[in-house]
Amino acid sequence: MRFILPAVAAATALSVGVVPAAANSHHHKHQRHQARVRSHVSLHLSGHTIVSGNGIAVRGKAQPSGRHRVKVVFRGPETKVLTTTTRANGTFALRFSPEAIGNYAARAYGAHGAHTHAAASKARHLTSYREAGASYYGAGLYGNGVACGGTLEPDTPGVANKTLPCGTMVKLRYRGRSITVPVIDRGPYVAGREFDLTEATKDRLGFPGVDTLLANH
Repeated sequence: MRFILPAVAAATALSVGVVPAAANSHHHKHQRHQARVRSHVSLHLSGHTIVSGNGIAVRGKAQPSGRHRVKVVFRGPETKVLTTTTRANGTFALRFSPEAIGNYAARAYGAHGAHTHAAASKARHLTSYREAGASYYGAGLYGNGVACGGTLEPDTPGVANKTLPCGTMVKLRYRGRSITVPVIDRGPYVAGREFDLTEATKDRLGFPGVDTLLANH
């Protein structure tokens, strides 16, 4: 009997030690699982139109608050990655100055960390323009063929350009109005002018006939 009791006591002690250890391990796993939270990143641009040589303010916020690594990626004619660390309240601010003309899409990404999952903001869009001299053509040429195929009519949208491939979609902006039209013809052949607008394009933009406008090519 004296040999049985110590064995029972040892087994009881072992079982008592095992249960808390297993419970403790489960508790730590649960804590680690609970510590990872879903993050969120917002992104805002101070404008969606920019003239070459200028820059825009880029702002956003990462949640939960605290100091996090954030990167903002601009994809377009060039790809540019800006990185920063958020303030204690989760906000961040940068400045972006595109080096190439064209259309960009921007997203902010919150870094994957020990306590947060990675997150991405909604895409924000930006067009970088350059100034270009332009005129318009049409009267007296209706019914004639154009260099890229087709016939010029009063309601034909498009522009003439000497070098851009036929069919290139060009976004033009003039005094707050914008339009995207294809290259349909060759010209103009007047010094200082890069685009000839069809009458339909001119009217949509409110373009006077000869002036400087903004173009994304």
